[in-house]
This record gives sequence, C-alpha cells and structure tokens, in this order.
Amino acid sequence: MSDDTSTDDPSSSIDTKEEDPNLEATDVDEVGTANTMRERSGETKLKVWLFLEGNRLVVTGLLGLLVFGAFVFGGTFFYQYLLTDALTADTVETVFSTMIAAIITGVTLTLTISQIVISQENGPLGDQHQRMSDTMDFREYTEQIIGSPTPADPSAFLRALILETKEYGRQLRETVVESDDEALRGEVAEFSESLIGNADAAAEKLEGRSFGDYDVLSAALDFNYSWKIYQVERIADDHQDVLPSETADVLGELKTVLSMFGPAREHVKTLYFQWELISLSQNILYLSVPALIVAGFVTTYLGGSSLVGETLGVSNLVWVVSGSFATTSLPFLLLISYVARIATVAKRTLDIGPFILRDSQY
Repeated sequence: MSDDTSTDDPSSSIDTKEEDPNLEATDVDEVGTANTMRERSGETKLKVWLFLEGNRLVVTGLLGLLVFGAFVFGGTFFYQYLLTDALTADTVETVFSTMIAAIITGVTLTLTISQIVISQENGPLGDQHQRMSDTMDFREYTEQIIGSPTPADPSAFLRALILETKEYGRQLRETVVESDDEALRGEVAEFSESLIGNADAAAEKLEGRSFGDYDVLSAALDFNYSWKIYQVERIADDHQDVLPSETADVLGELKTVLSMFGPAREHVKTLYFQWELISLSQNILYLSVPALIVAGFVTTYLGGSSLVGETLGVSNLVWVVSGSFATTSLPFLLLISYVARIATVAKRTLDIGPFILRDSQY
C-alpha cells in the first residue's frame, strides 16, 4: 500500500541516529522486509480475504447467509413475539415496505456513483489531448528506463518496472563485493536480497494477469517501493564517505526506477477504482430487480396468518421472513463488500513516495 507504514518519520532516523546508537542498528535490521502486504501488516488471512482478496460476490453471499442465520436464530428463540406481531400488527408488511423504499434509494445512489465516475472521462478536446500527451511522455520515459517498448497491458507494464528494479538490485550487490566497509556490504547485501525476493514474488503474481482482476493491484501493493526508496536514500547518506562511485550510480538509477513505479501504480489503482465502481453499479442494478420482486411479493401477497406449521423444527414464517429479508438486503451487502475493499486500499495508499504512514514497511 502506499507505502504508508511507519508512524515515525523516516527522515528523523537520519537526524537522530548519532544521538541514539540503538536506532541505527534498528534501521539495519529492518532493511529487508516480507514479500507480501499481509505479512508486513501482520493481518490474518481471513481478514485480508474478507476485505481485499475474496471475490466480492462470494463475500456478499456470505454476508447474506450471516443475515439469514441471524434472523433464523432470532426467530427461533423469539418466535412467539414474531408470530403475535405478524398476525396483529402487520410487522412483516411494514418491514418489507421499508425495504422497497431502501432498494429504490440504493439504486438511485448507484446511478449517481456511475455518473460521477463517467463524468471524469468527459472533457473538452484540449483536456483530452493533454491527458494523452502526459501518458505518452510517461511511456517514453519508461521505455528509456527498461530498454524496450513499454507494454500496453497494465500488469505487464508494472511487471517490467519491477523486474528492472530486480536487475539493479543484482548490480548493486556486485558493486560492493570488493568494498572494505563491512557495514556497507552487509546492508547492501540484505537490501538487495530483500529487493530481489520482493520483485520475484510480485512479478510472478503479475504474470499473465488481466486488468480488472484484483490480483494485479494486489501484486503492485505487495511491492513496497516507498520503503525501498527510503532505504536507497539512507544507504547513500550513511555511507557517503566510503560509497564507491559505481554503487552511487546504481543507487541513483534504482531510485529513479522506484520513483517511476510509484505514479505507475497509482495510475493503475485509479483505473481499478473506476472499474470497481462501475462493476458495483452494474451488480447492484442486477440484484435490485429480484430483491424488489421479493419485497413486493411479501408485502402484497404474504400475510403472517398464511404461514402455518414448521420445517426442521423452525416455523415456516421464520424461514420465509429470514430468506426474504436476506435476499432484499443483498444490494446493500454488495455495496458493503465493494466499499470495504476500495476503502482499505485507499487508506493504505494515501500518499505517494517515501512517506510511510503505518507501523510496517509497506
């Protein structure tokens, strides 16, 4: 994620390391980082799956089952109250009449979101020309860095930049082999090993992926470029008196590639957000039709007195009301699942560049 990780300002470690001898040792120990965002953040696999990795439709279905189960449980233990209200106070009809209004409001909100996303693509010819010019300038500069035509596919584009950093990581390690400074060799070796391992993991995850798949953005988030930029700057500053000129040159080139990866990732993230919001709008529209039909059917035709008897020890009224409420809740639950992912990614990528806003090296 944006490489938004530590609650401490990275630059302060350079200013204060002479006052605190333990700080430099801490920085050296943290030169290398884990290869995935989840490992660096310390989050559980379940939490990461629910908020990020899991298919949004599957997550929505699980939330729907949770709502259904909660209603069945509540209806089973409080059945007499539900039955009395259903027969005398038209509770069922009132609940689903409210759901009809909520569904219609939700669809209206969805259409508003779609219009906002689409409006960002509209503009006069001059603005469109400037967007195209900026894009081509960035691609041409990237071509100079990677030494080959810039890939058109977003995943291949990010992969090319990541593999370029891996190559500089190898070169960096080779430039200090004959250095007499043991501390420099140790830090460079650890940093290069971490960089190469992280690049391999991210590149493998990106290979063959198509845009629109969250795995593309996930792999880009796994590559913590901000922490690497900071380490490049720190190594160059800490060892400037003994740094070989070849090593300094490689560090400069590596910093350039990492700095190019930042805006590239942010651009892909922006496109992904737009893609997700449009997909959210489409899916909510699809789910709203059956949800509206179920809510309308229950309100118009289904009375509490018409549902007598039990199935599997649970009142038929509880089964029907629980299933109907879970179904009519699906558009809202889908909104929750999509917004959870978008908000989580946005929070973890608030800044671009070597600013780290969380307690791990993103």
